Amino acid sequence: MTYRVLISDPLSEDGIYPLREADNLEIDIITDLTPEQLVEKIADYDALLVRSQTKVTKEIIDAAKNLKIIGRAGVGVDNIDLKAATENGVIVVNAPDGNTNSAAEHTIAMLTALARKIPQAYYALKNKKWDRKTYVGVELKGKTLGVIGLGRIGREVALRAKGQRMNVIAYDPFLTAEKAEQMGVSQGTVEEVVQAADFITIHTPLLKETKNLINKAMFEKMKPGVQLINVARGGIINEEDLYEAIVAGKVAGAALDVFEVEPATDNKLLDLPEVIATPHLGASTIEAQESVAVDVSHDVVRLLSGVPVKNPVNMPAVPKDIMKKIEPYFYLAEKLGRFLTNLSDEVIKEINISYSGELHNLEVAPITRNTVKGLLKPHYGERINDVNAAYLAEQQGIVINENKTSDGKDYTNLIKVEIVTDTEAKAVSGTLLKGFGPRIVQVEDYRVDLVPEGHLIYIHHEDQPGAIGRVGTQLAKKDINIATMQVGRKDVGGAAIMLLTVDAEVTDQDLQVLLDLEDIYKVSAVEL
Repeated sequence: MTYRVLISDPLSEDGIYPLREADNLEIDIITDLTPEQLVEKIADYDALLVRSQTKVTKEIIDAAKNLKIIGRAGVGVDNIDLKAATENGVIVVNAPDGNTNSAAEHTIAMLTALARKIPQAYYALKNKKWDRKTYVGVELKGKTLGVIGLGRIGREVALRAKGQRMNVIAYDPFLTAEKAEQMGVSQGTVEEVVQAADFITIHTPLLKETKNLINKAMFEKMKPGVQLINVARGGIINEEDLYEAIVAGKVAGAALDVFEVEPATDNKLLDLPEVIATPHLGASTIEAQESVAVDVSHDVVRLLSGVPVKNPVNMPAVPKDIMKKIEPYFYLAEKLGRFLTNLSDEVIKEINISYSGELHNLEVAPITRNTVKGLLKPHYGERINDVNAAYLAEQQGIVINENKTSDGKDYTNLIKVEIVTDTEAKAVSGTLLKGFGPRIVQVEDYRVDLVPEGHLIYIHHEDQPGAIGRVGTQLAKKDINIATMQVGRKDVGGAAIMLLTVDAEVTDQDLQVLLDLEDIYKVSAVEL
């Protein structure tokens, strides 16, 4: 059978070579189509390849009666209506790894240019100044590079830095001691990395947890004369705090490819001679542009040949009758995973998910994907979705186990999610109560009845008179209102928990005030 492929944005011939090689594909390259023209044409095609120019709207997808796959030659899919694609059973794929090498090389280029003050010296020479004394740099050999985020790009940067004979210390929530040893890098917390490093490079997504990660408090922990590189996302480094740290002489230099607001032509950091910058060029190479096209072309060939795709970004089609039964559990499953993220700071080795009661007869794989998505989303942000969650967990060496039983104990349906690390196991269970919606009904070994949403404070304490009152008093002093409270205990006078839903997000300082109270030994903020 022959399939028709439409390429509606400019892609290089090298990039679409896998399509040309397939003997069952007919390829049309028609760029600059108006939305109306694309609606008219799309019904004849089985696959659509785009970059960022074409906006693949619901109207276009609804008109695409034969469409099976949309390929985005790049990372972001903001120009594609994922909901409409999913509803129509159309798989959307992208190319998350295509820019890895280019971004890593750009980071090393920025690192070297920063260390040797190459842009400043070049600018002086262009202005007819032969000044060798001002632009004395430092060698990279023997220096310590701190890598925050050891994902696909961070790993490549670390390996290249080792080639420069640098020492590397890294932080990543999925970095185990074994992985660090295999790579020949040291492992540390974010604080340990910034304290030890001569140069610091950032390779994390921009999330709520990473926004302003490098701030005034972190600058105070750094060595005098430290230098920073950011080729990841603007906003991870607090730009105002960076400016002040450079002016104060704490930071000797910064190399920035990304900014909180782009274009960044008016950013005051660019007025500092210690700062070198490029206009978001991390992925801007001929090879990277070809690579992303090659990746999505391969996925198109895979799908049209009946083989699973490598980089899906939307939910695969599920029969409507099955979806109607399992979809109500998606929200609960994601929240259970998100809650567990806050129970352990250790690297997850296993995720064990048990389905009980009426769930044991249902297709639970999509529910599992939502659970894993909730667990990993604080680390991956919008990159993770229902489809690639299991794949990303596998990349980190996390084993996912499913178990089904008809015995729902006291519940019609029950989902129990457990994470296992080298030293501990933590679990949380939830159910759907008919007429009341999702509930978390067990946290670790404690029975609770909690709506999984909002701002929570999770407290471990000794079951002693006055503990609850002291917590309430301190929160009142901080003008933090308690909306609901759940308490649980194992034995009278023994270990106990409090789960408080509050009206506003709490700060680290708020948590420390509670931790300082008598009989309280652990306090966590949980955002659901």
